[in-house]
Amino acid sequence: MDGLTFNSPHRLWALVLVGALLVAYVLMQRRRSRYAVHLPGLDLLASIAPKLGWRRHLPAALLLLSLTGATAAFAEPSADVQVPQERATVIVALDVSYSMAATDVTPDRLSAAKAAAEQFVTQLPARFNVGLVAFSGRASVVVPATQEHGAVSGAIEMLTLGNGTAIGDAVLASLDAVHALPGAQGAMAVPAHIVLLSDGANTVGSPVSEAERQALSAGIPVSTIAYGTQNGIVTLGRESIRVPVDSPALADIAQQTKGKSYAAATGGELEDVYRSIGRSVGTTTEHREVSGGAAGLALLLTFGAAASAAALTPRLA
Repeated sequence: MDGLTFNSPHRLWALVLVGALLVAYVLMQRRRSRYAVHLPGLDLLASIAPKLGWRRHLPAALLLLSLTGATAAFAEPSADVQVPQERATVIVALDVSYSMAATDVTPDRLSAAKAAAEQFVTQLPARFNVGLVAFSGRASVVVPATQEHGAVSGAIEMLTLGNGTAIGDAVLASLDAVHALPGAQGAMAVPAHIVLLSDGANTVGSPVSEAERQALSAGIPVSTIAYGTQNGIVTLGRESIRVPVDSPALADIAQQTKGKSYAAATGGELEDVYRSIGRSVGTTTEHREVSGGAAGLALLLTFGAAASAAALTPRLA
């Protein structure tokens, strides 16, 4: 369990008593074997009694484990747990430069990216604000952040190709879309996340470094998806141009803004990436007390000890 701590760690000293009970049990078993007395008729009794073997130790083992769990609960453990977010703002930024027409992804990069992005938007919690930014030679907020997810999905379907790749402008436009929300600057502002998909590096517009600085200052991570393969080719007129995906450039943006970087070379991989991002932005990590879970496990083990003791007790009819 990540980030496990104990609010009252001094109470863990009670585990010494659990260890003492274990030692006492082992010594008792050895003493019982050493001083066993052979009585007439025991051989017959042993032949008809069930042979338990290691199972005769099961009740004691479960009881010791339950005492360990109860001691852990007594020490008030806390851990990092994933908690569903009630509200959040997600800006989907999509690259619509001509390189996205490459057919190394079936049927082409842009069509597959549209389909996966639409699915991503529809699966986000209803109370999430979702906005859409499209970028090629310039970036624009196509749909301001809204809870009308259907409007965002419809706008994604209508996106068309353009020239250039203004990634820096896309991040800045996404930040503007977040800041345009009512109360976005207040203490009670909901968390925001930018999800940027592209196949290349910045070619025009604002420097990426400035966009990274502003995103980091605003506390808004940018998760990037490098989409495509190294074999991408796009045809412009009679000319065929290689358009390999630039994963390092996109990964650097995510690193500098404390987001996560992903890569996808097929439509199926992209859908998996979006699902992973959906789980990430849909939850937040909180350090919470988890003594209830430890106590519940201890109780379950206690019931197991009692049940196994009852089931393994020899019965002679």
